[in-house]
Amino acid sequence: MSTYPASTAARDQWIIAQRPDRNHLDPLRPYAFLVEDERSAENEIVPVATIFLTNRECPFRCVMCDLWKNTLTTTVPTGAIPAQIQYALSQLPPSRQIKLYNAGSFFDPQAIPPEDYAAIATQTVHFERVIVECHPSLANQRCLQFKSNLTGKLEVAMGLETAHPEVLTQLNKRMTLDQFKRAADFLQQNEIALRVFILVQPPFMREEESLEWAARSLDFAFNSGATAATLIPTRAGNGAMEHLQIIGQFSPPKLSTLEAAANYGLTLNRGRVFTDLWDAKPTCPHCGPQRIERLHQMNLHQTILAPIECSTCEGRT
Repeated sequence: MSTYPASTAARDQWIIAQRPDRNHLDPLRPYAFLVEDERSAENEIVPVATIFLTNRECPFRCVMCDLWKNTLTTTVPTGAIPAQIQYALSQLPPSRQIKLYNAGSFFDPQAIPPEDYAAIATQTVHFERVIVECHPSLANQRCLQFKSNLTGKLEVAMGLETAHPEVLTQLNKRMTLDQFKRAADFLQQNEIALRVFILVQPPFMREEESLEWAARSLDFAFNSGATAATLIPTRAGNGAMEHLQIIGQFSPPKLSTLEAAANYGLTLNRGRVFTDLWDAKPTCPHCGPQRIERLHQMNLHQTILAPIECSTCEGRT
């Protein structure tokens, strides 16, 4: 069983070597779309459309990322992204905000052709807010170019992942905390809202320190001007993470750790704090579903709810 390499170039090769096959996708169709309620920056519960765009894979090789499974190996032609958005909106009920997530960076010109910005803005003219995702190194003038076309507000989601500097380096994200802060400052200076993604118990972090670093990461996010932070329980599923799990360098977080991190974030009262429940897997069959529903309600109402009592696991799972 091979160990995790020390250099960035070797890590890139190692991560790719662990991968299973990617999914086959149509460049004229998004690979998924949905509408769900979310607490807005204006403190309302609003319907938000999310369109998962099909485009070229992100150039970064983060060790924990499994989003590449739903990407292409080539750049989509001009007009393909607007076609995907049009298709999804024709299938979805009305919404007030829209997330255009592309398994990478919206402002990577190899993923989303800048020639499509005007058409995308026209398609999203009726939305109060357009939310996209981007690697901090690509938060640049293209953000302003896209923003200038919009009638609604622009929000950019960036992955901080963790404020632990050594772990951040090992994640192979090719980003430092200082680079993240500079990108956040750029967004704030240009009146672009910032949403931050935080991993709970990323690889290379011991379970006993994961809550402390989730809290420190929330502090760093809000100190950087974030108006919202999403706590993501780190998961396997991309080949590399399973390998790290076998050699003892990764274990998924307990639901209790995610709950404690959410409680901490909401106690700060510095911005919205969400827990990503997309792949949450309760280990206790007696209390797990109720605990996940509790977190869902905390997402919506942005308040800490009474914990779920369980005589079986006593909330330790």
